[in-house]
Parts: sequence; structure tokens; C-alpha cells
Amino acid sequence: MQKAVVTGGAGFIGSNLSRALCEAGWETHIIDIDPSFRKDTLPKEAKLHVLDVRSTNDIQKVFEGADIVFHTAAVPRVPYSVEHPVETTDHNITGTVSVLAASARAKVRRVVYSSSGSAYGDQKTLPLLETFPANPVNPYGLQKYVGELFMKMWPQIYSIETVSLRYFNVYGSGLDPNGPYALAIGRFLTARKNNEPITIFGDGTVTRDFTHVRDVVRANMLAAESIKVGRGEVINIGAGRNVSIQALAEMFGGPITYGPPRIEAHDSLSDNKKAKELLGWEPTAKLEDGIAELKKEFGIT
Repeated sequence: MQKAVVTGGAGFIGSNLSRALCEAGWETHIIDIDPSFRKDTLPKEAKLHVLDVRSTNDIQKVFEGADIVFHTAAVPRVPYSVEHPVETTDHNITGTVSVLAASARAKVRRVVYSSSGSAYGDQKTLPLLETFPANPVNPYGLQKYVGELFMKMWPQIYSIETVSLRYFNVYGSGLDPNGPYALAIGRFLTARKNNEPITIFGDGTVTRDFTHVRDVVRANMLAAESIKVGRGEVINIGAGRNVSIQALAEMFGGPITYGPPRIEAHDSLSDNKKAKELLGWEPTAKLEDGIAELKKEFGIT
């Protein structure tokens, strides 16, 4: 039985990934600084370690004997990073270097890093290709990009394998719909469930490439095993279809109001050919079907 460690394993993506690993027969360990939000719903087969990824020596003990470390731990959300740049930089950059250092000491074979399409920022052309220069427009995008650079460096210096997956607007079962920094789909679900108007920040013309968490989990599993990666490659994981926030809101129905725009890239659309080439991965979930699933899960008619 192979051993895998999922940092941030009580988070949205991490918990879905941990469940899939257990179902696939992996010895699965979860590291999370605060698992209280999902503690009762985490897979019972996984072993939970309540640790901060910045505590290198502590997480190294968990990494010992692991084949793969999936590094999903982060303080997410672009708006939060704008308001809290010091805190998020500490968690998202120092935490990533700590995970890499502990992985090298524990002789982990490969680290699969959860990066973000936010690293692209504003680009002149779409779709977004991995060969485009990074141009982040907020601290979160920059933090994720810096993490990629460390991932690229580690195989050369420390002889462990790494690969970075740039996610595009992940959604699906298990997302956190609450809080001021919740993603658009979570906020829209909460508004409709409470029979309140949906609020769009800006004029609704911003576009995003929404990618289902099931597809993201499958990309991680493939990245763990592919013989074509391991040298710090950066790979887009996106549906390859962008939808305006206005069109997304209309999928939920009900009244819509508008608030001030946020500091973020205006448009996003992934090119996912590299994922197919190196991982054998293609998206399977259609946004309309994913939204219908979530509305049903939240009891929204």
C-alpha cells in the first residue's frame, strides 16, 4: 500500500482528494492546521494530523515513508490576500518551502503542488498557455507563482520530483459557501438558499474557467503517477471554457444586484492540451451539470 500525505487535507480540494485516495487504497494521511470545519466528514480511513505546514520538523515525521505529498494547504482567496498580504505570504510561500524541505529530508518521491491560474494575471491573448510569462495582479497569484518557482528548483538541488498544477476556479461538492471571501458559486448558492439577491462585484462581464473538483482530484491522481512529469512542470487544470459571472449568476435564477469591482484579472480561459499530453487528463464535467448538482445538494429549486 502506497502512502500519501495531503497537506490542507481538511480543505475543499484536499478533502475530496483524501477521500479519492482512500477509495483507491492508498494509506492516506491528512495534515491540516484547523480541520474543525470538516472533521466529522473526513474519510475515516485517513489519519489526521493537526499541524501547521510551516512546522517543518513536525510535518517531516508524517512525511517519512510517503511516496507522494499533495500540497493543497494554503490561505486561499484573492480578496483576502489583498487585505492580508503579510499573513498570506507567510502561509503560502513559507509553508510551501517548508513542505518541500520536509519532503526532501523524508525522501518523498514526488510533491504535487496545488497552484492557481491567478499566476497568469491579465494577459493579452486567450486561452492561457503555460508558456506565457506570469503576470499576477494580486498577492495570492504572486504567492502561488513563487511556489511554482520553488517547485522548479527543488528537483535540481534536492533530487525529489515535483509538478505544479494550475487550477482554474474549482467548484463542486464540499465547497465552503460562507464568509466574505467565498468564491462566486458559494456566494450565489448562499444567496439563493436564503432567498436573497445574488451580488455580482463589477458589471458581470468578468469571465472565469470553472473546473469541477472531481476533475481536479483526477488530475492530482494522474500527476502522482505519470512518468512524463517530475521536474517542476507547470500544467493547467481547467475546463477550457470561460463563462461570464453574469451568465453564471443567471444559472441560479432570482434577482441580481451589483457591487464595486475587485482587484482581479478580467478574463480567464485555460488551454489544457499540456495536461492531456503529460497526464492523460481531460475535463469531464460540464458547468451546467455541476451547478445543477450543487443546487440539488443545497435544496435550491
